[in-house]
Amino acid sequence: MNTYDGATAVVIGGSIGGLTTALLLRDLGFTVDVFERTPTALDGRGSGIVLQPDTLRWFTERSEQHPQDLSTSTDWVQYLDTDNQIVHRERRTWSYTSWGTFYRALLGDFGSDHYHLGEYACGFDQDERSVTVRFVSGREVTADLVVFADGITSIGRRRLDPAADLSYSGYIGWRGTVPEKDLSEGARELLKDSITYTVVPHSHITLYPIPGEGGTGPQDRLMNYVWYRNTPEGPELSEMLIDKRGFPGTVSIHPSQVQDRYVAEMRDAARRMLSPAAAEVVTATATPYIQVVSDVRASRMAEGRAALIGDAACAARPHAAAGTAKAAADAWALVGALREAEGDIGAALRKWEPVQLELSARLLERVVAMGERSQFSNTWKPGDPSLRFGLYGPGR
Repeated sequence: MNTYDGATAVVIGGSIGGLTTALLLRDLGFTVDVFERTPTALDGRGSGIVLQPDTLRWFTERSEQHPQDLSTSTDWVQYLDTDNQIVHRERRTWSYTSWGTFYRALLGDFGSDHYHLGEYACGFDQDERSVTVRFVSGREVTADLVVFADGITSIGRRRLDPAADLSYSGYIGWRGTVPEKDLSEGARELLKDSITYTVVPHSHITLYPIPGEGGTGPQDRLMNYVWYRNTPEGPELSEMLIDKRGFPGTVSIHPSQVQDRYVAEMRDAARRMLSPAAAEVVTATATPYIQVVSDVRASRMAEGRAALIGDAACAARPHAAAGTAKAAADAWALVGALREAEGDIGAALRKWEPVQLELSARLLERVVAMGERSQFSNTWKPGDPSLRFGLYGPGR
């Protein structure tokens, strides 16, 4: 019998970090319920994810699904100049997935019986024995443990650290995907088997192939990109972040909702600024969208029987490709602390918190410096090993 057989846990947020946490807690013996605020399944998001060991760990150690069925990979990192010439190339293997592919795989392992849609958590109370979460629907759920995996706008973080506010970086990310098979032969040849960068003054773009809806084969793959562009905080940014429905956004503007004039300007700028191969991908994107690049880090990740993981605790710029890895690392460390605590949830969280806070601090410091180098000081140099991906450090 497991120590936590009969114990209950609530996970707020049904995305990748929340599902990873829920699966691990269930394996530990908890009965777990996941509550997701959106009314429909989180499917169809095309964003790419660089797969690091912590992200993949559930599938390499616990799942019957195989990582190779969920991912693509490349063997090279390369930089192109604005004439499509390769200015740096090194052998370094990375694997990738799409947000939707990975989410569906995790949800497939967790199942839908304890996965609740359309439930927005708005607060909680706790005592020494339990924690009760309140939802805007009027529902209340009491459990032995609550984990907030509710992302960059986390309700849990507002409770544990009300002073932790989003800090805008000074730039946005244009994101999108294009079917690889729809690219010209020259672009496909140049971009194949590589993660590709083009660095220009005060900007850079990253491109890599991810699985499509049909799978990971050449006819299914998508070319995914993130293009970082400086946009000053103030009226210019505020106007850009009003979607076609007239609703203002703070974190992103979804595909098909970015105002047409901004899409047109972005495409024109791509033709002028980027390598032709990168520009082809960007201009061919049917529905590009905007990600607001911001940072936030809570000074606390635990209080009593409540914990924050992933972006709820620390949302850091994407330059280290470590967002999903950090959420997974938080979850694995949490269940490790719970196992060692042998039933004392409060003690487990107290032991777990300082190590994960330190990991968050180191990651945030590094990605802020990387962003400064690419977007402002123009000191991002092709091939610099300090600029490699990694949760625990460059290349790690």
